[in-house]
Amino acid sequence: MRVTLAQIAPKLNRSNLEIIASIVEQQKSQTDLIVFPELSLSGYLLQDKLYEDAWKIEELAILKELSKDVDIVVGAALKEEKGFKNVALYFSNGALLSRHDKLHLPNYGMFEEARYFDAGEVFESFMVDNTRISMVVCEDLWHENIHTDLVEQNPDRIIALVASPARGFSDDGLEIQKQWYNIIQKVAKECKAELVFVNRVGFEDGLGFWGGSCIVDKQGNITKQLPLFEKTIQTLTIEE
Repeated sequence: MRVTLAQIAPKLNRSNLEIIASIVEQQKSQTDLIVFPELSLSGYLLQDKLYEDAWKIEELAILKELSKDVDIVVGAALKEEKGFKNVALYFSNGALLSRHDKLHLPNYGMFEEARYFDAGEVFESFMVDNTRISMVVCEDLWHENIHTDLVEQNPDRIIALVASPARGFSDDGLEIQKQWYNIIQKVAKECKAELVFVNRVGFEDGLGFWGGSCIVDKQGNITKQLPLFEKTIQTLTIEE
């Protein structure tokens, strides 16, 4: 299977939809699945801009249309009747096949997600052809209950959409990268599942995002890795 990791730098406005649609158009003939980062349609530090920039699902019809040619996973701030959700959306065969509402909203240090978003309540997997898939969004993977849920769901593939700011610089490298890789390698091994990790890059209001998107195999080995801090769109082959 061919998977495209779209390690992009979303803007803090609605122009991301046009940019993402253009990337899909350019890549669709050479891949089976394109994965974008957390909040890739919206930018991360939305805060009160949510009221202007969050998306209604009906506004994303272009992604449904494009998914007739290639599967698309994208992150968005979604406008609900009574609030907002941080979601991962899986489009396939001209339809929204599945969505995952972020369950754990960080609300400490530089993070204020719980102030603006409502947490999801349901964790589930879904089928694409003969492959069982689970999606998670960033902070979800830092909680052991999600690891337990993933093992119970028994997915063949886990897709993780991430917007992780860089922190913990040292002579030995980036501490947050080491922490993230330890988590995703552990989860992939526990679940005996391939894991697709896509983290954004770029800057927003002083926060820099480090990228390092990668593929983890069922034994917990990182088999493919994109560079740090660089916008990179790369198609990789996953052995079925």
